[in-house]
Amino acid sequence: MRDLHELPRLTDSISYLYIEHAVVEQEAKAIALWREDGKVQVPCASLSVLLLGPGTKISHAAMRTLADCGCSVLWVGEGGLRVYGQGMGETRSSSNLLRQVSLWSNPDTRMAVVRRMYELRFREPVSPEMTLRQIRGMEGGRVRQIYARLAKEHGVVWTGRNYDRGNWNSADPVNRALSAANACLYGVCHAAIVSMGYSPAVGFIHTGKQLSFVYDVADIYKTDTTIAVAFTVAGKNDVANIEREVRLACRQQFHDKRLLERVAKDLSTLFSGINLPEVIEGYDGSDDKPGGIWDDQDGVVSGGKNYSDE
Repeated sequence: MRDLHELPRLTDSISYLYIEHAVVEQEAKAIALWREDGKVQVPCASLSVLLLGPGTKISHAAMRTLADCGCSVLWVGEGGLRVYGQGMGETRSSSNLLRQVSLWSNPDTRMAVVRRMYELRFREPVSPEMTLRQIRGMEGGRVRQIYARLAKEHGVVWTGRNYDRGNWNSADPVNRALSAANACLYGVCHAAIVSMGYSPAVGFIHTGKQLSFVYDVADIYKTDTTIAVAFTVAGKNDVANIEREVRLACRQQFHDKRLLERVAKDLSTLFSGINLPEVIEGYDGSDDKPGGIWDDQDGVVSGGKNYSDE
């Protein structure tokens, strides 16, 4: 391997850490969280994504340390329910992004990726004769069955997926739990996507949002992770803060199921073996040098090439 940032060891990382009402400072080669009740040291070298909630402040030195360690930083709403911005992951190569865009831009290859996504969800092949509407109908039926089964198992009244972003507390406990759990999943998938050099905005099923691909990837894992967590927590009678309990349960489940490792492998599988136009495989091996320049006749040429003498 010529560039240690070309293939980051995402699978070795802790999934995520959510903090709010704290100050983040650099400490030695790591970071420390300062709160009213004291200081907590964080080994950011083994952290995949840091979610900064309301009331947080972070120093320039801490951001530099996180970037050097390959830890993505997301600025999120309360409980991680919205993502407002992101810091750079550890991948310097653009080859994965170029392959993603090439597959997305061709209707045939885009549909091939969409089918693979549904196969990863269903864990079985999808007939090439099925239309996309038929596949979505089959998915909808399976999800409704899962909701009904978990509601019965945990004694939860389920009337459907319904919540108002403008009035969070108006939703019933299970819908709030689902939203909180999915927000955690989005953060982890977002971190995996940017850490491996893909774009969170170039979605194959979802489209038109800066997080379209995050929603695509997260949907693969919801039935195995967040839906079960949400109904389990919502079925308890003594939960004072359901959002906090859901976040803790998700973090434990993501660790137990080795979710980051699974996402990393699935992203590689998703885009492999599909024929497409030639993709630029070069990468910027140094942070302080510009990449190549695209030319319509010669492909990629070195930066600064002068054609005035030709």
